[in-house]
Amino acid sequence: MATEEQTGTSTCYRHPGQETAVACSSCGRPICPDCMVFAAVGIKCPECSGSQTGGKATTRRLGTTAGQETGGYVTKALIGVNVAVFLLQIAEGSGNAAASRLFEEGALFGPAVADGDWWRLVTYAFLHGNAIHLLFNMLMLWWFAGQLESLIGRWRFLAVYAVSILAGAAGSLLLTPGVPTIGASGAVFGILGAGVILERRQIYVFGGSALLVAVFNLGLSFFLSHVSIGGHLGGLAGGVLAMLAMSHFGRRHMVYGRTDAATIGGLVGVALLSIAIAYARVRGYA
Repeated sequence: MATEEQTGTSTCYRHPGQETAVACSSCGRPICPDCMVFAAVGIKCPECSGSQTGGKATTRRLGTTAGQETGGYVTKALIGVNVAVFLLQIAEGSGNAAASRLFEEGALFGPAVADGDWWRLVTYAFLHGNAIHLLFNMLMLWWFAGQLESLIGRWRFLAVYAVSILAGAAGSLLLTPGVPTIGASGAVFGILGAGVILERRQIYVFGGSALLVAVFNLGLSFFLSHVSIGGHLGGLAGGVLAMLAMSHFGRRHMVYGRTDAATIGGLVGVALLSIAIAYARVRGYA
């Protein structure tokens, strides 16, 4: 009997035009995202579950179960770390987060990276300039990261987040290597980028609004001051590439495909490419 983890593709028994690699855990019939009913054990077709389906129904089920599979623990931990680091910045800077030692030694800055401070490619994403900056990014994490984590699992979510941080650093250094950059927004855009790819495959992780939210926030970046457009673009690209790597560029199901050596290799490849871009951009500052 076929299972939901099979790697071959077929067409949905209710929607012949929809290719899928997922099958009902009870009867084995292939089912597309619109026909998936998330049962307590496995995924079932409408007949076996006795439930109504459709794009909106799928979205409601995903929204209802958000955080139940993983508890959103990674998302909550990331928010906790960001808040804790900001409090340390305030304490070190006597109320001014940008005057802290953490900012001086952790912000993304091309000349410092060229001198060997490669940790800045990661640490910048956990620093914030003020309470409003922190609040906005943490709200975005709370709204979107937990849903993505619940859908793809904590480790795959963490991989998307990590790759997006590195890609955001590469994008920021490409456009503004001489300007210190901080903030989790690159990683947040990576989450949105992953959501865009999922929803293109009719997996409505954000209720079908991923592209709209990404475009709106990206457009806003061009009108706000002190915003790293390169970091936002880079993070978005990182999330897109990370999700494509997890699905073998569309050849496997983006949620239920196995995590194998090729998947890990693809994620590592995106991370290394980001680091290589950052190195190529800043080496002239050494």
